[in-house]
Amino acid sequence: MAEIVVMPKAGNSVESCIILEWTKAEGDTVAVGDVLCEAETDKATVTVESTAAGVLLKQLFAEDDDVPVMQPMAIVGEAGEDISGMLAELGSGSAESAPPAEAASEAAPAESPAVSEAPVTAVPVSTGEPSGFASPRARNLAAAKAVALDTIAGSGPEGRIVERDVLAALEGQAPLTPAAMEELIRSGKSAPVRGTGLGGRVLKSDLSDAPAAPAASASAATADFPGETEDIKVKGVRKITASRMLESITQTAQLTMNTSADATRILALRKRLKNSPEEMGLQKITINDLVMLVTARTLKDFPEMNAHWLGDTIRQFKSVHLGCAVDTPRGLMVPVVRNADSLSLKELGTETKRVFGNCLEGQIDPEELTGGTFTITNLGAMGIESFTPVLNKPEVGILGVCTIQPKPVMKGEDVAFVPHMGLSLTFDHQATDGAPAGRFLKALVANLENIDLVLAL
Repeated sequence: MAEIVVMPKAGNSVESCIILEWTKAEGDTVAVGDVLCEAETDKATVTVESTAAGVLLKQLFAEDDDVPVMQPMAIVGEAGEDISGMLAELGSGSAESAPPAEAASEAAPAESPAVSEAPVTAVPVSTGEPSGFASPRARNLAAAKAVALDTIAGSGPEGRIVERDVLAALEGQAPLTPAAMEELIRSGKSAPVRGTGLGGRVLKSDLSDAPAAPAASASAATADFPGETEDIKVKGVRKITASRMLESITQTAQLTMNTSADATRILALRKRLKNSPEEMGLQKITINDLVMLVTARTLKDFPEMNAHWLGDTIRQFKSVHLGCAVDTPRGLMVPVVRNADSLSLKELGTETKRVFGNCLEGQIDPEELTGGTFTITNLGAMGIESFTPVLNKPEVGILGVCTIQPKPVMKGEDVAFVPHMGLSLTFDHQATDGAPAGRFLKALVANLENIDLVLAL
């Protein structure tokens, strides 16, 4: 009997997941625990496993669809099993159901796999009407080969133009190798009329220097203005970041203070750690690790900064759970090092590298991106001298760490250039005032300048 597979919860705060790629196609045999697809939450990439065994009869959502957690996303059952009643019960009759992934929608029915592999020999008759109802692969291929979509009649569901329709329209032109075809569809580049392969066959190497074709055709009158554009759907991490940044700016009273700390001792300590014996495990300690350690220990004396603003309540925390912003291929993430104030320098460095690595690989546990009480964001490596960090709501404070650069300092009657680290503290003026925040920043500067003493505590 057919069973429904739902989108699982990927953390208490995750409300939906975006399907990145189906790893099983309709008609594939699956076992319990087999990965059906990869999905993206607002925090990380997760794999979705099948909770039933049998044949994947239906993908209820396509790639790039945003699927609410605990929502039916696939149907698994016996080969050839009638699931029309189940589809009707889900509110998606077989013709109107959510489209599966591109590859599945363009394939022939599972009962006749040989049909999908047979070449299409007849060019569909054009209706003469412009068509914008085409699959992404079909649009890319048509643009690359300069084929007008309004000359093609679609053979896909509800007349949709799919890849095979464009291929049929291209019959008679120079053939392409499979590798060239895949590159053409993936990149949208143009192909020459005749390639360098046997019989004029177009090779992948023939596309390497070809200019990228426009994403969509444009009339000659508008070709020069505004030029080529690309619309990028806002989703996943970018969508969540945008929402939270706007909420932070509009729902808090943010004020930023800027100062700098003498970095002489912290640079000297970093050098000593780098040259320390390998068996001590301290060689990979970074400047960021040192700043995080000092910040966590300084916050212990300033509970008003290690807090959440909850509107009618200020929640202060006894322990410091330190978030640190990380730039990842998927966007900004803020993993949390829990109980950072109680960790040794070596322990903090190890934990920081673990959560940073998981973020960069897209394997971070969503729960490790929650629960922070204060955040650090470091743009020093980019040469930023000063900036205004945005609060990670509901946290009361966030520290921006800037680049280290020489600063003129009076030493007696002489002027010396001393390396200083820029610091930018943003705090919520609803939760605390300028004087307490200033005292925290002053204490942090003193502790950074005397980091060897802080480590001795």
